[in-house]
Amino acid sequence: MSRLAFRAAAAVVGVALLAVYLTAALFVADLLRVLWAARPDLPVLLALLAAAALGSAYLSYRLGTAQILANLEGDRVPRERAPDLHRRVDSLAARMDVARPKLYVTDARAPNAFAVGGGADGGALVIDRSLFRLLAPREIEAIFAHELAHLEGNDGFAIAMADGIGRSLVGIATVVALPALLALSGLAAASAWIRGRPGDRSGPFARLHRALAGALFAGFVLATLVARSRSRKREFAADDRAAEVTGDPVALARALRRIERATDPTWSFAPFSTHKRTDEAVERWLSTHPSTDERVERLRERAEAQGPTRRIPAGPSRTTAGRGRARR
Repeated sequence: MSRLAFRAAAAVVGVALLAVYLTAALFVADLLRVLWAARPDLPVLLALLAAAALGSAYLSYRLGTAQILANLEGDRVPRERAPDLHRRVDSLAARMDVARPKLYVTDARAPNAFAVGGGADGGALVIDRSLFRLLAPREIEAIFAHELAHLEGNDGFAIAMADGIGRSLVGIATVVALPALLALSGLAAASAWIRGRPGDRSGPFARLHRALAGALFAGFVLATLVARSRSRKREFAADDRAAEVTGDPVALARALRRIERATDPTWSFAPFSTHKRTDEAVERWLSTHPSTDERVERLRERAEAQGPTRRIPAGPSRTTAGRGRARR
């Protein structure tokens, strides 16, 4: 095929692509225009959008909680099987403004505990069996108090709602911007084909498309960062509440250190572990938990303010990021 014939064929392809993308953009724009024309009064519209965002976040929270409990590799523990465990939790719940949670013991082979749910149903407290081998009784009680503090503050619900509302707002913005995204994508592809460079995305339309898509992605990241920041603050609040209820911040600090040491691998392939430490600021911002070092330091200061206490074990020199969704 001669160069002239290739340029002609490429131009035809470019025009066809432009027609397809612009048709799709016009269809979406017309659909949005119809929806906007049929909108109720502004206060009613805002109320409906808020209700939809809240409803979506709540449904996601409830389904997520049910899925976590359904996927547990463990069983619910009745009182007759572990009366001492139930007495400990009953005692803490009586000292806190929280309904008594359901108890689950798992065999995840990683020392951890986390709380899910909350509110009127009391939620659930999930404990890995290895904690009972790793921690002393006072340390186990401190970890339980920390998790009950999450249930007391209904933290899981609050964080899920904040995250869900943020994502809903970004989703609405994306729908509104969809016609522009489609049009810019079509213009970028068409101009590249017409210029005889199908893979070139350096033109002005491509740059505009990337800028708009980047702005939407930045909104998604911002919503995530706000939710994660809220989660880290609630971890500090739960630490403070546990120290207040037990009167022993040292026990919680020691428990956090023991769990950290048990979950941080020391073997030669540790860099490939999901539990590896990180000094990256972005990863720390995206973490649901503050570093263990930071939490232990706050507990140490609280213990010193209370008076002479037992020594808190020193931690590693580097900051350790919080671990995923499981709440300690």
